[in-house]
Amino acid sequence: MSTTDTPSAAGPLRQTGRTLLQAVKAVAWWFNSILGGNDYHRYVQHLTLHHPDAEVPTERDYWRERHAAAAKNPANRCC
Repeated sequence: MSTTDTPSAAGPLRQTGRTLLQAVKAVAWWFNSILGGNDYHRYVQHLTLHHPDAEVPTERDYWRERHAAAAKNPANRCC
């Protein structure tokens, strides 16, 4: 029996690693969504689709304006 004929433990281990990596990526995506990480991207999509002539702010300007608006209207916050 040659080395190519022997069953390898790397197959199931590799699959377990892939499954674990997918789970970690899913949890990271979920936390990013909860914390607003996708908000700028969605805002740019909205502007492009519904207001094609509007100037798209930089991500830095978007967050600056968003935090300023939240400070002016604290009723939108949960705490």
